[in-house]
Amino acid sequence: MASTFTWLDYSEEQRRKALEFLADNSEHDTRDELGLGTVRDGFADLFFPGTSTIQTRARYFLFVPWIYLDLERRRIDSSHFATKARQAEVGLIPVLAASEDNTGTVGVVARDRLQRLPSAIYWQGLERWGIRLVRASQDSYHRSVDAYYRSIDHSPRNDDKEPVSGHLPQNWHAGLPAAPPEFPRHVSLRLLQPEAAYLRERILTRAPGSLLAFLVDRSLPTVDAPFFWIHPQRDQFPDRTTEQVEHARNFSEAMHGSALLYNLMLAELVDKGDLVASYRTALGLWSESLRGRESELLRWQRKRFWEIVLAAGARLTTPTRAFVDGWLDLVLKDERPAGIANSPHARDLVLRRERQLKRGQARLDNQRARERWTGAAGTAQLDYRWRIAQRIVSDILAGMGREVPGC
Repeated sequence: MASTFTWLDYSEEQRRKALEFLADNSEHDTRDELGLGTVRDGFADLFFPGTSTIQTRARYFLFVPWIYLDLERRRIDSSHFATKARQAEVGLIPVLAASEDNTGTVGVVARDRLQRLPSAIYWQGLERWGIRLVRASQDSYHRSVDAYYRSIDHSPRNDDKEPVSGHLPQNWHAGLPAAPPEFPRHVSLRLLQPEAAYLRERILTRAPGSLLAFLVDRSLPTVDAPFFWIHPQRDQFPDRTTEQVEHARNFSEAMHGSALLYNLMLAELVDKGDLVASYRTALGLWSESLRGRESELLRWQRKRFWEIVLAAGARLTTPTRAFVDGWLDLVLKDERPAGIANSPHARDLVLRRERQLKRGQARLDNQRARERWTGAAGTAQLDYRWRIAQRIVSDILAGMGREVPGC
């Protein structure tokens, strides 16, 4: 059993090549090859509620309700509602693509062949932020609009034709800013000040105490940070968030080695010498990074970690917990991180985990499945949607007149 981490010596050239390799293959690689998604998503929902990995820009939180409100005002019936909504969303693509702020336009390549519309991508987030009031799936909402129109028509009214209750049924938040007069003919992804203020208010109201709320409320202009646990204002995070961040960081950094080992094993099986060298160097650099946080990792209260994960609502399975605990025991207790690349125990743990998840389609067993491996699978270190959250926060702060360079 090792109580200290070993230092490995790599040349600057080896380091550079390994880091460039990982950067090239990991930037948007959020695949979950070893079944860590339940833990990852549990923390992501704690830190950045209402976000998802396929969201792009904050103004889509307004585009979607603006489109639907227009259809409701025009009393588009249920039988045509979904079709009209799709036409409106697809019609927005070329307008955004031609605008001065178009980075993050959904469907810019697929255009009218787009399968997953912005409304589907942002649907859950719209409810989480209290912008969507109707609690239903998209399909159910589309089918229910005729009944919604009837509920408005049959609402009791006084002699002045005002609703007796003071308001009519609504599917969308009453405080939603009105769409600009030029929408949807001329529009970009840049938020206007009232729109940014509204989204900030929604986050502060519906996700108080979250890291997302802190960032839209108190974040200062700063350079881009690859992970939120090295954010320059981390010492100002809310107390509860600070504890969660520490556990999330430990998990992200310690488990990253399992993804690197998995890819190393695949590289060895397909006999790709350059990839083998890159992953061995990457595992060495990973080991060095753990050495720099040795004291924190050895003091890590894993019982408390699992309590936070479960409290976050993660649907944690016994095999997932066993795999994570088994890996962490190897890395932090039984074997030195520097030896993980050659550890039979670590390799067996990864092999059994993939078999457990994919059965006959496990790449480490199935040559046909292995042929579809592109050289990197799930190699990105877990950031819990930080890249997405940064972009959304940046949009809101820019709309409020507080630019964040680098986002």
